Amino acid sequence: MSLLNPPRRDVRPATPAAERVAARAPWPEAADREVLWLYLLTRVGIWTTAYCTRWLFADDGKARYAGSFFSSWQRWDWWHYLHIAQSGYFPDGRGPWSAGWDNREAFFPGFPFLLRAVHAVVPSWPAAGALISFVAGGVAVLALGRIARSYAPRPERGGAAGSRAALFFLLSPCAVFLAAGYTEALFLAFALPAWLAARRQEWARAAVLVCLATTVRVSGLFLAAALAVHFLTTARAARAPGHWWRAPWLALPALPALLQSWYLHAHTGDWMAWKHAEERGWYRDFHTPWEAWQNTWHAAFGHAQSLGYALMCQAELLTMVVGLVLCGVLLRRRRWAEAVYIALSLWALGTSYWYTSLPRATLLWWPLWAGLAAWSLRRPRVTTAYLAVVAPFSTVVAVTFLSGRWAG
Repeated sequence: MSLLNPPRRDVRPATPAAERVAARAPWPEAADREVLWLYLLTRVGIWTTAYCTRWLFADDGKARYAGSFFSSWQRWDWWHYLHIAQSGYFPDGRGPWSAGWDNREAFFPGFPFLLRAVHAVVPSWPAAGALISFVAGGVAVLALGRIARSYAPRPERGGAAGSRAALFFLLSPCAVFLAAGYTEALFLAFALPAWLAARRQEWARAAVLVCLATTVRVSGLFLAAALAVHFLTTARAARAPGHWWRAPWLALPALPALLQSWYLHAHTGDWMAWKHAEERGWYRDFHTPWEAWQNTWHAAFGHAQSLGYALMCQAELLTMVVGLVLCGVLLRRRRWAEAVYIALSLWALGTSYWYTSLPRATLLWWPLWAGLAAWSLRRPRVTTAYLAVVAPFSTVVAVTFLSGRWAG
């Protein structure tokens, strides 16, 4: 049983041209409204969880007053983005050569620069970050719903596919990061519309959006590779004149990474300063996939780490298995471009000393959510099982993050 677009016996598999027509189909506004309604409801739920966490899990167990409204969200990577937004990458001449350096050059500038711009209007830094994620998350979930509708086995069930993809996505275990001042929501706000544009063979628009996504996360380069593969696999079926003349657009997404490397080199003398910062701060130096699996397994089950960290490592291992299965399904369905995107993500996160941030990365795997939606149309119990078994983990992860216990 495949997760994505199971074949029907009475029809031929969709051609790239048919996919292009499906991507352009004028979906009812009611379907978009349903997706946005789900998004708003889950925002209420996550902020209610944050409120309860401030009261139940105060940093001081004897506290009589809860933390400030945004205190639960000011965790971990948020401080890196905030410091870049406030003082840049190398304030007062400090850098990797300084004692106690925070390795902020590991983070791409898209989110911090937008944070600084929004802060010019919104005085509170955490409120500015939350606003960015709120608006970007809405754009992302709308685009995800439309992608899932274009993947639906039958067009008349497209609305249900979009709503289910949004539901699975918004109740996924790491959905809390869509509301945090992190990069996931902003990246998806560029990446998912880019993929919609690519399915319509609007290559210039897709390339510009992927370029913007790359300013936010290096994962944009993985999406650029998927875009190139999609361009090649649709070349034969493309009937638009001058298809190959649009190929130079595919190089545009590399520009932000090149500019970032040039900027960091100018200050550090290191063309790969962002990568070396990841190695120093997060043990992301290269190891073979089997070494990374072994090290993560030992951290998860070898009783060498604290219980909380060991549990996070168990989640990392499970997510790697899910990613490998997803990649295999995509290859079987001959969805080469999506398979390349997932494979590159797994390679980047699965070749460090141990796995880090794999569960968070699932938010960026749109084929997973579209695939689950398509599968649930054929097997209604998939939705029930997901809500009963998987969705509760989103509350566990949310409380873990909001209480300052997150470790991955």
